[in-house]
Amino acid sequence: MSARRTLDALLERHGTTFAAEAGIRLRDTPQPLYQLLVLSHLLSARIRAQVAVAAAQALFSHRLRTPRRMADATWQERVDALGEGGYRRYDERTATQLGDGALLLLDSYGGDLRRLRREADGDTDALRAGLRRFPGIGPAGADIFLREVQTVWPETAPYLDTKALQGAEQLGLPTTPGKLIRLAKDQDPAVLAAALVRGALDKS
Repeated sequence: MSARRTLDALLERHGTTFAAEAGIRLRDTPQPLYQLLVLSHLLSARIRAQVAVAAAQALFSHRLRTPRRMADATWQERVDALGEGGYRRYDERTATQLGDGALLLLDSYGGDLRRLRREADGDTDALRAGLRRFPGIGPAGADIFLREVQTVWPETAPYLDTKALQGAEQLGLPTTPGKLIRLAKDQDPAVLAAALVRGALDKS
């Protein structure tokens, strides 16, 4: 199978961002950007992606969609919502980190991640460093956020991290971002990145 046909098949099967799967209508506005930060936090743990997405959906269904609501919720409310989504292995620590992270976002950026974007001023390394200030957001969490946000923060694109490139290698696709973007033509790079990551995670 040619690389183009392989990529087309991959996108047909896995061409959905994790944000879209979690029900986040990603825009360059404070609420969906915060929801993406929460989802990135959950996805970065050693837990199945489906469980992380379900936990994010449970948090959002409990109206914990903004940093103010997350900060104002009790620790037990956050634990219960995470447990409802099946996120039990890390629920207590994560509940604490989500509360602390919401307070940090409110105190440092007025609850608006676009202020972090402005501070970074097009420097992806600075943006990554800023994201890692949030409790529970390590290198993997920052990568997840940047892979997904490139749809609305185009200065970060193309953002294809190690996990995405591992998926490309496993499928016999080019392993440099430039070649992958050219092969994908007009495809949203966030969708491409998510498909490659899902390909890396799909044992079948």
